[in-house]
Amino acid sequence: MTGLGLILGILCALLTVVAVVMTTITVRRMLATIRLGQPDSTRNGPFGRRVRVMLKEVLGHTRMLKWSHVGVLHWFVMAGFGGLILSVVAAYGEVFVPAWDLPVIGHWGPYNLFVELLGLTTVLGILGLIYIRLSNHPRFKGRSSRFTGSRMGRAYFVEAIVLVEGLGVMGIRAAKYAAGYFDVPTWSAPVTKLIGSVLPAEPALVSIFAAMKIFSAMVWLIVISLNKTMGVAWHRFTAFFNIYFKRNEGTALGALKPMMSGGKPLDFEEADPEKDVFGAGKVEDFSWKGWLDFTTCTECGRCQSQCPAWNTEKPLSPKMVITQLRDHAYAKAPYLLAGGRRDMAGDEIGLDSHAGIDVLALAESEKALVGDIIDPDALWSCTTCGACVEQCPVDIEHVDHIVDMRRYQVLIESNFPAELNGMFKNLENKGNPWGQNTKDRLEWTKDLDFEVPVYDGTQDFEYLFWVGCAGAFEDKAKKTTRAVAELLHIAGVKYVVLGSEEACTGDPARRAGNEFLFQMLAQQNVEVLNGVFEDRKVRKIVATCAHCFNTIGNEYPELGLTVEVMHHTQLLNRLVRERKLVPVAPVAEDVTYHDPCYLGRHNKVYEAPRELIESSGVSMREMPRHADKSMCCGAGGARMWMEERIGKRINVARVDEALGTAPTKIATGCPFCRVMLNDGLTQRKSEGVGENVEVVDVSQLLLTAVKRGQPQPAPAAQDLSTT
Repeated sequence: MTGLGLILGILCALLTVVAVVMTTITVRRMLATIRLGQPDSTRNGPFGRRVRVMLKEVLGHTRMLKWSHVGVLHWFVMAGFGGLILSVVAAYGEVFVPAWDLPVIGHWGPYNLFVELLGLTTVLGILGLIYIRLSNHPRFKGRSSRFTGSRMGRAYFVEAIVLVEGLGVMGIRAAKYAAGYFDVPTWSAPVTKLIGSVLPAEPALVSIFAAMKIFSAMVWLIVISLNKTMGVAWHRFTAFFNIYFKRNEGTALGALKPMMSGGKPLDFEEADPEKDVFGAGKVEDFSWKGWLDFTTCTECGRCQSQCPAWNTEKPLSPKMVITQLRDHAYAKAPYLLAGGRRDMAGDEIGLDSHAGIDVLALAESEKALVGDIIDPDALWSCTTCGACVEQCPVDIEHVDHIVDMRRYQVLIESNFPAELNGMFKNLENKGNPWGQNTKDRLEWTKDLDFEVPVYDGTQDFEYLFWVGCAGAFEDKAKKTTRAVAELLHIAGVKYVVLGSEEACTGDPARRAGNEFLFQMLAQQNVEVLNGVFEDRKVRKIVATCAHCFNTIGNEYPELGLTVEVMHHTQLLNRLVRERKLVPVAPVAEDVTYHDPCYLGRHNKVYEAPRELIESSGVSMREMPRHADKSMCCGAGGARMWMEERIGKRINVARVDEALGTAPTKIATGCPFCRVMLNDGLTQRKSEGVGENVEVVDVSQLLLTAVKRGQPQPAPAAQDLSTT
């Protein structure tokens, strides 16, 4: 033991004690803070499945690898963080006694090769990530940088610590080799020995490198213990739990999280606004999983890079929504932990006195969640497309949190975009967002040369064809409805429609935050559908609207409906495979396909529409953003009924991407998408762009290919006597 080693060792020991104590105190406070959120019993199990999913995502980096190069680099850094724990343990011995090593495995070749590879790949991995961050810095790329709004200083600190840690591991080994203390096979430490061959044979150098490693690790712990909102560092610990407790086995897509109060779904018949939680009007109204989400955000900006609102210059960044909620939550936490609470009018009801409460926490408690913390324009810019949730590597549930805030604004504050008022009234009074008369729901059948069977309780049928409001009332969408009905007729499929018994599924109301209206419409529909399928073992519904498909299939089961729901592209694709529909004549068109968010991302239906398009004989051209990275058309989240006054129109941006593939037709599988894309195309046509392009549904392409092979009626005989 050298004098330098003794001094460094004592300093390391003291610093470790300070770091461990500070970190322990901070973790206890963080746990208490996260528990301030509302209870949520839906996250409890099953334990085995949740553990398997968590290990798959963490060890397999399944979500990180959606961006392959970043995912690979991050995997090496993660592996180094976990795999080099023993090297930190060894450093405590090496700082005192440079020749010290781990018992048993210290000189074992395979273990040393493992450390060599992890040490080297950690350094290379973090250097790669540093380069990516620097090359994508907002000062170079502005708003297009996914790091816009991220705290770059914190990220640089974490990256610097990782780099020092990796270099410390390699430095200790190289210095030990130079001093003659590292007797391992060359194959197990080739880089170490190469570096060590040029270092001086100085035992003190081992102590210095060991101290550097310990110091960097302990300084990191001390810094993060002083910064509970440093998600880029804390995610190393919280990500495991956030993934484990996520809403379901996949992602928080498809069904929205039910409106909860006290850990249970809210019953509107018994709800009390004075006691129950209606959405999120205050940060403590979010569940504890929401608080864990806020804590875990790494500010990587993947969600932001995919957000259609952010990419069209609107104020919404999913990342910044989460970080703003996090900063507000932790700033307000001391007030809440002391028992502070305010009523809906903002008056204090939890404390008799504010004495002893941190002034900043008290000031934070007086801020309005929407207005002071979250920009209302950001809140209402969300299309609920789910791109943020799909891309988040730590399974943050952005859409659920945004809709919870909308719920409070609609149900309690009555503060929402004026355009939604008309839509809500139409849904309540007419059962559809367009305000059309119920008796006109079968108008789309008038141009058909066969009778569309309307359910009357006597028919034998295999499928209930759910037409949807757009399919019944919107002129462009009616073409899709007619095409599907005609294809089902040609294929000999037994089906019925509900006609005037059908009403809106409630999707736009729910995603706009009007949960009460959604429940009213949904319960009405569930009652009708349960009546239709009452005595039937086979309960199948086919829907052309991606939003209806999602709501009936994923949200109605919570209300007591058990059916099999298919999208029309899935059913038609099956009929083609079974040769019940035969596309005889190829369609000579160049087609690009737009993935509807509620068909693709929310329900993972990507292949069926593409196979259907290809079966029509067209030339398929993919847009740069497609499948799970597809850009929204702008209609979701009730945005279909709201004006887009900020930035570029989302539908125009998407049409521009489509036109970039030089198509003759833009195909989609959702009436909302069709309306939005058609409007965007109309705008571009008025500017002289895309004049020969048409927006169609996938079913229309198939119908064209099928009908060309059908016998055509013979022309009427000419009466020569009149000539």
